[in-house]
Amino acid sequence: MLKSDLINILVAKRGVTQKQAEATIETIFESMKDALCRGENIEIRGLGAFHVKNYQGYQGRNPKTGVVIPVKPKRGLLFRTGKELRDRVNRPAPQQAQNELPSPESKGPGSTGTGL
Repeated sequence: MLKSDLINILVAKRGVTQKQAEATIETIFESMKDALCRGENIEIRGLGAFHVKNYQGYQGRNPKTGVVIPVKPKRGLLFRTGKELRDRVNRPAPQQAQNELPSPESKGPGSTGTGL
């Protein structure tokens, strides 16, 4: 899913204009980016949580030359899914969707089959 897909969904479901939807999505994402850059965590119930993790600096090594290289401290971003989303993703697919998939024995148009 792309940001443009989110905008289109907002337009379709809420009846707002394209520009209003773009501004709304942009505002949400910018707010999230700003909070993460400040080192804050973001928790969205039902979806998951973004966590900023601080990594200490360490002495690395160039694998080619063996020279010791200092690696600066840095921050990383982690996302942990919420229980509701994790359960929903792991739910078995509906039976109807599985029946619509072509079986390995069926051949599409123009298929010559496996015979010689």
